[in-house]
Amino acid sequence: MSPEFALMPEQASSVSAEYDALLFTEIGISVFFGVGICLAIMFLAWRYRAGSEVDRSDPPEGDMRLELLWSGIPLVIALGLFVWSAKLFITMRTAPKNAMELHVIGKQWMWKIQHPGGKREINELHVPVGKDIKLVMSSEDVIHDFFIPAFRVKMDVLPGRYSMLWFKPIREGTYRFFCAEYCGTSHSKMIGRVVVQSPADYASWLSGGGNNEPPEVAGKALFESFRCGTCHREGLTGRGPVLDGLFGKQVRLAGGGMVVADENYLRESILDPGGKIVEGYQKLMPTYRGQIGEEGLMQLIAYLKSIAPDGKQPEEKR
Repeated sequence: MSPEFALMPEQASSVSAEYDALLFTEIGISVFFGVGICLAIMFLAWRYRAGSEVDRSDPPEGDMRLELLWSGIPLVIALGLFVWSAKLFITMRTAPKNAMELHVIGKQWMWKIQHPGGKREINELHVPVGKDIKLVMSSEDVIHDFFIPAFRVKMDVLPGRYSMLWFKPIREGTYRFFCAEYCGTSHSKMIGRVVVQSPADYASWLSGGGNNEPPEVAGKALFESFRCGTCHREGLTGRGPVLDGLFGKQVRLAGGGMVVADENYLRESILDPGGKIVEGYQKLMPTYRGQIGEEGLMQLIAYLKSIAPDGKQPEEKR
């Protein structure tokens, strides 16, 4: 079939085949039972129509075996589909630990992307084939949705928080991505392309021109310019919790309760520091809302994620 008239987009990611298999299985089951029920209704309506010579004097009695059969078969099918779809959902929502992390910011009407080495793109995403890719995404304005049909992945991109999407491309080529959430008058133009390259071609592309400052290096500059270390470094004033090695750990809050120090927690602590006070500390930190944009927040959080428990700073990559 011609690509312009393909029934489904190309299967270009590690989950595409299973995703399509589940979809067509559900469609097939629905069609099978839907057609069967319609045919049964039509036959019985014709068979027992008014005036037909049918014996109606002895109505059939209940049959427990029949009741169990037509209740048990749908139950088994429904549970099977639930287990299959839940397994696939967990796979698609749990990024591998060694995935390459890229930052994506949605803005009317474009996508801004930054690679681990610092290289930036607008409405294009270059990735190596066979590599797990994790996108950490946020929006500067309204709700967007990052959708790559060939990879069978999509995720809402929300203002004020981070969302995650991951995929593993299995074929080299160029694939379209879209905003799948209406976001304004030029929503239909908020499109781009994913360029899947061989590892060698991707490395060559990365070494090309442009700003190659890693996000954690830019985040370190922000950290120092706002003098965050005066409160959040071991052995200094002690007015704020130590941030070395904090990312991913459980944090005990004042008044009880625990929270994981993930991207959304760090973001909230920067923009609304009084929302979740760490146990043993007072509400002293001012808000940086309006002083740091979405790109700066992602860079600052990338830096905080890179600090080792011993306080070792990330090396600058030039």
